[in-house]
Amino acid sequence: MEIPTPWRLRLRRRWLAGVAAAVVLVGAGTWTAVASDSAPTVHRADQTMEMPGARIDTSYFTAGDGGNRRPAVLLGHGFGGSKNDVRAQAEKLARDGYAVLTWSARGFGKSTGKIGLNDPDHEVKDVSRMIDWLAERPEVQLDADGDPRVGMSGASYGGGIALLGAGYDARVDAIAPVITYWNLADSLFPDGVFKKLWAGIFFSTGGGCDTFEKQLCEMYDRVAVAGKPDAAADELLAERSPSAIGDRIKVPSLIIQGQTDSLFPLGQSDAMAKTIKANGAPVAVDWMAGGHDGGNAETGRIESRISSWFDHYLKKDTGVDTGPAFRVSRTGGVDSTDGQALLRGASSDSYPGLRSGITNVPLSGRTQSFDNPAGASPPAISTVPGLGSGLSQLSSFGMGLALDFPGQYARFDSRPLDRPLQVTGSPTFRVTVKADTDDAVLFGKVYDVGPDGRQQVLPSQLVSPVRVEGVKAGDGKTVELTLPAIDHKVEAGHRLRVVLAATDLAYASPAAPATYTLTAAGDLSVPTAPALPTAAPTLAWWVWGLPLAGVLIAAALLLTARRRVSAPAPDPELADVPLQITDLSKRYAKSADRYAVRDLSFRVEKGQVLGLLGPNGAGKTTTLRMLMGLITPDAGDIRVFGHSIRPGAPVLSHVGSFVEGAGFLPHLSGRDNLELYWRATGRPVEDSHIEEALEIAALGDALARAVRTYSQGMRQRLAIAQAMLGLPDLLILDEPTNGLDPPQIREMRDVMIRYAANGRTVIVSSHLLSEVEQTCTHLVVMDRGRLVQAGPVAEITGSGDTVLVTTAGQVPEPVVDKIAALPGIGSAIRTDEGLLVRLDGVDTNTLVTELIRMDVSLTGVGPHRRLEDAFLTLISGASA
Repeated sequence: MEIPTPWRLRLRRRWLAGVAAAVVLVGAGTWTAVASDSAPTVHRADQTMEMPGARIDTSYFTAGDGGNRRPAVLLGHGFGGSKNDVRAQAEKLARDGYAVLTWSARGFGKSTGKIGLNDPDHEVKDVSRMIDWLAERPEVQLDADGDPRVGMSGASYGGGIALLGAGYDARVDAIAPVITYWNLADSLFPDGVFKKLWAGIFFSTGGGCDTFEKQLCEMYDRVAVAGKPDAAADELLAERSPSAIGDRIKVPSLIIQGQTDSLFPLGQSDAMAKTIKANGAPVAVDWMAGGHDGGNAETGRIESRISSWFDHYLKKDTGVDTGPAFRVSRTGGVDSTDGQALLRGASSDSYPGLRSGITNVPLSGRTQSFDNPAGASPPAISTVPGLGSGLSQLSSFGMGLALDFPGQYARFDSRPLDRPLQVTGSPTFRVTVKADTDDAVLFGKVYDVGPDGRQQVLPSQLVSPVRVEGVKAGDGKTVELTLPAIDHKVEAGHRLRVVLAATDLAYASPAAPATYTLTAAGDLSVPTAPALPTAAPTLAWWVWGLPLAGVLIAAALLLTARRRVSAPAPDPELADVPLQITDLSKRYAKSADRYAVRDLSFRVEKGQVLGLLGPNGAGKTTTLRMLMGLITPDAGDIRVFGHSIRPGAPVLSHVGSFVEGAGFLPHLSGRDNLELYWRATGRPVEDSHIEEALEIAALGDALARAVRTYSQGMRQRLAIAQAMLGLPDLLILDEPTNGLDPPQIREMRDVMIRYAANGRTVIVSSHLLSEVEQTCTHLVVMDRGRLVQAGPVAEITGSGDTVLVTTAGQVPEPVVDKIAALPGIGSAIRTDEGLLVRLDGVDTNTLVTELIRMDVSLTGVGPHRRLEDAFLTLISGASA
């Protein structure tokens, strides 16, 4: 393919950008705000882009006011997924100062078109058109006209398109592909052997042959029936692979590959790293613990490193550390609290490749003959794709499940090692192969065998297939087998065992029976990467966390002692008032004029269930945190039973809360966690009312199980039970029904009503308006940190100032705006039925007269009392 000259490239981009601006948007799109009270609001625009032969579903994320131009990031998803899979990472990158575009690739999610396995003529060109669109965005930083500053990242399928995008479009400035492929043909047909289970999973998760391009479906059917790839299949997959244009990828590349990955093993990242580095681009390689076969995906660490990579190469912040040139995650024991393998990193200033620091290990083993059974059954078992972390995770704990059937393999053992041996890379082994057929298919693996000679572990459950041709006649054929790339420590006293099997469940073997004869032709050549020191084991958090927490608490007590002593005196007139908030304000950190909460005042009485409502970013959580004494307001006063709230105020013992989740010790049972929490308060055991709280939680037998086995819903119910310990006079619940099913939500509703009926008070923040309407007696509605309205639910929903106007057709938006601007009209918004209008000084007859004057086709006018509509009307009016 011809590479355009710079001037022709700019001309083409300007033309494409103009076309893109005219055709990609099919409708106005949908904007959504995603925010917390303490972070910049993230805006999301959902829209469909028209591409030749497909409509691509996209989401565009930005944060802040859009005044400053920023780099952009294209974030792709994995095979079988959609743009929704990367939403959380997109929001984080947006908060970090990027404009982020996600999309569902052709044939996935809501996007149309056929799956082309990142076909350069379709999926890759879709990426270029999206870059054209980014170049037209006013908030995106440009390197030149039509050339936005843009990076690409994604896992698996999304990682492949990141590499291809960088190779085909010179405007891509940095990439961070994760657990992906360099050559798809080598991945699915390694050394001429068909990886049948993974290929089958590809086509089944993709929706079957009807969802793929016709030539891909025909190729799969042909190879699956033959049991081996042909030249046409190799060529088709290779031309859609990054390796086909590897010499064009010349941008900074952070390559993250998984160690537990039989689909795209470490050899794929090795090839891409060497090629891109040879092109003169900065390259870093990171072998994470997980992969397509499961294990620890290290999501937080990986996403943080990707952000740093883009900060350095897209934002040009040279002060940001991009991390070592090479890093590998290693297991270092087991976390006693949750049973997970502890990880520690080993790193070096240069990438060692897969053959660094060779140590030769002699192997014993005579000439051995074994059979390939008819139909290749029963097959040996190593990795079983689709089981997730089931098998591959076991090797992290020194265990494993691998099965080789007697008479179907040859094995060669070392002597017990006199010192530990760290294997980092791909061992190799020379062997002479004879057979009674023209070619032989073998599956090589290296086991770590325990001192007893029986217990053996297959690191990461990986095998290397090889097809050896021309072995029937003469003395056979001597070949060098490249065994799986691994990072594994073999302890002193253990043996290394090389097994060459005739079958493997994950691959296609010849169906015809055959006999293979193998003779070792040399030692096992083991890479050790000696310049790769392992970091010291990470201490469990509680080893350093508890002493540090004690120091911090002591310091906080000393620093706040004077403040507690000088707290305002109690107000005797408010002694029976559970809560009164007066002129409460809280600014965002490092901001003099941006408020999370501003001039908020309301009062709560005994026996009330008060609902705190507002859209994302309204200030609800900030208000609750100030009420709990977790943060200090900048201005205003909070009184609980007349006492001013300060961190550690004694009156807080009368307040129970569930705000931003509860922390439980995962290795303890649910009951033990509640009892331990109550003992920590220093209050008498008989005051805990723990049985009543447990009855509310309704966890049954699960109370005796470790919390780490709980579902999210079970953790939520346990947290609510913890908030109710001691039956506090004021109970504060933030989103208490998250994780609960409908019957549990109904039960929680009854619990709150009964709790308040006994003279106690409940404050609940929730986004489920129907539940608030059925549960709460009173409401406080907030928007943008301010009070919009407060009062009884019946007053807010049924005051008569909100009317529903039903119409014969949809009212045009300009007409809605004119209605909202009429004197005496508080707000007007469109609904599926017509209009919701809040009256602010005019009566219904006047409204009808004005609507008829505007030629609105009325079919009915009447009061509307649903909380959802009243809430939307209030928020709409507050935002006007």
